[in-house]
This record gives sequence, structure tokens and C-alpha cells, in this order.
Amino acid sequence: MRESVSIDAIEGESFTFGSAGVWQERVTAKQAAAEAAIPPGWRLSAATLAGIKLSPNSTTDLTKTDILRKCGILSERELGLTEKYNARQLLWKMAAGEVTSSEVTLAFSKRAAVAQQLLSCLTETLFPEAQARAAFLDDYLKKHSKVFGPLHGLPISLKDSFDIAGVQSTLGYVSFLGRPIPTVNAALVDVLLGLGAILYVKTNIPQTLMTADSENIIFGRTLNPKNLGLTAGGSSGGEGALIAFRGSILGVGTDIAGSIRIPSSCCGVYGFKPTTNRIPYGGQTSPALSGMPGIVPSAGPLATNIGDLELFVKSIIDAKPWVRDSSVDAVPWFELPPPAVPSYTTKFLTIGVLEEDPELPLHPPVKRALAKAVAALTAAGHTLIPVHQSRSTSTSSGWLQAFKLFSLDPTNTSIQHILDGGEPMINTVKIGQDRARAEGPTKEFSLLELAAMNVERAKYREAWRELWNEHSLDVLIGPSAQHTAPKHDTHGMPGYTVIWNLLDYPACIIPYSTASMELDPDPNGYPSTCPPPAYDPKAFDGAPCAIQVVAPRFQDEQCLFASRIIDDVLNG
Repeated sequence: MRESVSIDAIEGESFTFGSAGVWQERVTAKQAAAEAAIPPGWRLSAATLAGIKLSPNSTTDLTKTDILRKCGILSERELGLTEKYNARQLLWKMAAGEVTSSEVTLAFSKRAAVAQQLLSCLTETLFPEAQARAAFLDDYLKKHSKVFGPLHGLPISLKDSFDIAGVQSTLGYVSFLGRPIPTVNAALVDVLLGLGAILYVKTNIPQTLMTADSENIIFGRTLNPKNLGLTAGGSSGGEGALIAFRGSILGVGTDIAGSIRIPSSCCGVYGFKPTTNRIPYGGQTSPALSGMPGIVPSAGPLATNIGDLELFVKSIIDAKPWVRDSSVDAVPWFELPPPAVPSYTTKFLTIGVLEEDPELPLHPPVKRALAKAVAALTAAGHTLIPVHQSRSTSTSSGWLQAFKLFSLDPTNTSIQHILDGGEPMINTVKIGQDRARAEGPTKEFSLLELAAMNVERAKYREAWRELWNEHSLDVLIGPSAQHTAPKHDTHGMPGYTVIWNLLDYPACIIPYSTASMELDPDPNGYPSTCPPPAYDPKAFDGAPCAIQVVAPRFQDEQCLFASRIIDDVLNG
């Protein structure tokens, strides 16, 4: 089993919490408890791990190894349940009595336990509670001859920030280990339970939740199952890795700058960032200062296909979550396509294509994937319109606005939590802090300066509204990042994701194509003078590429509807 983190030799200075070694003791105790929660029969043996280098320096693709069959932890039936079906198919099978929730839950619990030992993708496990819940739901179906709800018996994974009564929400902070354990569920947790879902694991995140590498001192670095040497993304990186390994087929993350979409694209899975306040967000543990203005995060799903993203969003909205969470907008789900359109496959779209921002240039594999997608969609009969970026609508302009809005907290609360625990900063947080210090002391913005930021944001939104209407777009497609999943601790600025948070547009990630040393061989296709990370054809070979599909605010249904059409062309 790979260790979560080495606490004996961490680069940099020595750190203390109250007295020498206290933070290390807390981390060791938490790690031991997490390891003990994995049943002995689900633990990987040394013989199983022989020949597999579990290291951030390895390039192994675990999804192409036979480790799950070699270890013998899952039966052939359990392997089939976790590999052959999507969430909707499993729901149908459970409702028909072809398979029990207990069987499905056990299978995914085992697979998640294996994933944790390989990838460090989990923070909390609820295996006994999940099995008890599954038994209750099986009994309910037997007694009442109907399902408990539309998500009856389906195991769903959750990002660590979602509070579950009786379960810690540490966010990977040492200082949070001493906090009282939540006694109340997050609003979304209550909605999911009311729909019949089963909660069985919470997933890993980065220190501060504001970097694209899911690493923290307690739970370690989450590895990407598609290539251990490339980042799994963040901040919902544990979700991305777990779903790519199929230790989950439907999970929940959050997104304030790309935190659902970055892991989805890095790990080659599907992800959806809804319009803010359509999915319940309340009742989470947060690293940020409460009440601060700025960009509002969204909660949303990651899955193995588009249909399951829609299943999640529709099920939640149909449950009228505004009854449980006052921050949710009371906007019911509306069905697409309209009656005049008999099938989504007959609908031709007008699709904008976001051009490359010269200040945020694209790596060769990303350019090729987008061009390939445009060609395929054009050949399928859709209308593709290039969307040129002026200064008023540019990706780089939006990113700079977002960065200012992320810098409003004069107390730097997310960093203070690190200092309170006496723990060291992870590399990506330290890099960010070093950069911030180089730019000068933390600034406390005045109300007039905040008002000016709001005016600037309003102008950006208005410019995008005009641009959208000028071309009569249904949706827009573009890259999810300048690059594919890069090496650990090197993810670039999230310009191509964060602008949609600034605009509050729903956005969907569709995995499409992969980087290729043969097709994208020239490192000069991305000169060294460009922003990091540098392009390395050999290191990125085989890394997943992705297309991002975007629609205007509150057109979540349109975004998912069009994404299904686009996905059918690209991956059907």
C-alpha cells in the first residue's frame, strides 16, 4: 500500500503545533484510522503490488493493468457490476430485482478501497454504514414493491467538503482535525438520501481547495489512474481519479474556478458545473472566509457519461432543493427537446468555437483535439462559428478579473488554517504564496474598489451576452485548459475554466482524443516563452484531452442537451 504522505522528511523547515511533533502525531493517528477502516480482506498484498511503481514519477496507466483481477478482492460478478454498466443501467437493474443494492454497494466499496490504496483518492470511508443503508433499501423494495426514490440503491461518492453527520470534514487541514465532528448533514446530502442514494466514501482535495493538484498533508497526493506521473487535477481531484478507476460511477464535486472540470479533463471523465445555486451548496465545510463577495462556487456531478450527469442534475432539481437550502434558486427543471423535436439526434446545433487566446496559448494536443472536434461536428451537419476574442470578452481578461475577486480576503483565511495547524504548505500552495509575496503585501480593498470590480464584471457579462446573441448560438465549445493533464505541481492558470465561473455559465466536460507523441511531436509548437507548463511530447503521450461545452446562465438543460448531441458525434 502506498503511504498517504511522508511526515518524517518534508522539504523545507521543521514545523510545530503547540509543541514539537504535535501536528505529526495528529496526522499519523488520522492516517492509521483511515487505513484501519479498510477491511483486511480488501487490502492489497505485496505480491499484488510487485512490479507496479506507485509514485508521482511513474507513468503507469493503472486502468490498463490487471491489478483488479490479480488481487482477487472483487469477484467476477463484482467486477462486472463496476465495469459494464452506467448509473442509469444499475438503477434499472436494482428496480427490476436483477441485482440488489447490497451487491452493488459492496462491489463499489471494494473497488474504492483498492483505488485508495493505489491512488490516495479518499479521505473518509463509510463502508459499514453504506452496507446497512443498502440492506434497508433492499428490504424497502421487497416490502413495498417500489423504489425508495429515483436514485434507489446507487452508491454516490462525495467531495470531502460535504458534511455528513458523524463524519469528519477536515479538508486535509491539520487544524481541522480538532474540530467537532459535524452533527448535521449538508443540504445536498439530505436531498441525496431522500432520493434513495447511498453515501460510501468522501474524496480527496488539495490544501486550501484552490490549487489544481489534489494534495494535502493528511491524505497525501491523489494520483491520476490514467498516468501516475500526471496530475489528477483539483480541487475535486479525488473524485476525478476515483471515477476514472471506476471506484465510483457518479460523484459530486464543487467548482469555483474549474474544480469539477479540471479533474474531469485530467482524468478523462465527464463533469458538469451548473449555474450557481441550482444544486444545493449549503452545509459544507469551507476553507474560505464566510460572507466574502466575489465568485460563488457550484456543486455538480462527475460521471462516466453524459446521461448520468443529467440524471444527477434532474433528480436533484426535481426534488425541489430550495425547500432544504435557502441559497438554492427555485428554478424547476425544464425538459428538452420540445415536442416538435422527436429525438435529440435530429437536432442540429449552432455552435460557437472559442478561439485561442494568445496570452493563454494552447498545447499542440489541445489544438488538435479541438480542430478534430470541429471537423467531426461540421461533417455531422452542425453549424460551427468561430468566436473571436476581443479585449472585452477575452479569456485572459476574464482570468485577471477572477484573480482579483479571489484576492478579496484581507485575512488570507485559507492560509491561516495552515498556520493554525503548524503544518507545511504543499508545493503548489507555497508557489502561489511566494508569487503573492513577490507582488507585495496583502491588500485590503475599499468599497469603491469592490464596486469598480463589480462594474468590470458586469461589463464582461454584457459583452458576452452581446457576442452570444450576435451569432445566435445554442452552445459554445472550447478547450478546458491550455494543456492536457500536466506533470504534478505544474498545472497552468485555469483561464479556460474560470471565465465561465465569472460569467456563471454552466459548462460540461466531454473527454475526447488523447495526446500523441506521433501526432503532436514538436515541442516548438509551444515555445518556451509561453506560460507554463512547458509542452513535453513524451511526458504527455496518451494523456486525455477534452472539449468544454458552455451555455448561458440558467440554461443548464440546454448545455446538457447539446452536450449529449456533441458527445454522440465525438464518442458515439
